[in-house]
Amino acid sequence: MTLSAATLAKPAMSAAALDPLELRAAFAQFPQGIVVVAAEINGSPQGLVASTFTVGVSLEPPLVTFAVQHTSGTWPLLRDEASHLGVSIIGSDQQGLCRKIASKDRAQRFTDVDYATDDDGTLVLAETPLWLKTRIYNQFTAGDHDIVVLEVLDLAADPTRNGLVFHQSAFTPLPSSEA
Repeated sequence: MTLSAATLAKPAMSAAALDPLELRAAFAQFPQGIVVVAAEINGSPQGLVASTFTVGVSLEPPLVTFAVQHTSGTWPLLRDEASHLGVSIIGSDQQGLCRKIASKDRAQRFTDVDYATDDDGTLVLAETPLWLKTRIYNQFTAGDHDIVVLEVLDLAADPTRNGLVFHQSAFTPLPSSEA
């Protein structure tokens, strides 16, 4: 599709006229980082995968965001039961881990997964490019998702590890900075 002045001048479609599958395919053109948001609740690891993560929302206070579908069964548990949440940025070599934690079998999501927790129940994955210790700062309803704003309390970064992005409906490892 080529944009022209005539194309841009025509009336915009209503949101209801947009086909959800076409919209999803269009949004897939924008690469997004992938994170695991997790906590230990009553001695059990709980987490979800999100590809709608944004850093640098604010530096004072330090804030990040992610969006979660209203149909999530894990988010209400994390939101209501955890005082702190770990956010682990998924690394380029962790595609399988990402799929495992995103599975419907919540009881098996963290089986054989290397992670650490602290006294607050913050759960972070091992060997990731970045992890954050956070707490919920705010939450807003946005259509069929909630936008969750998290305050960053602590972090650790490993610049030798590369991230993984979700692009064109596939997991794509980022190249090393040496490439």
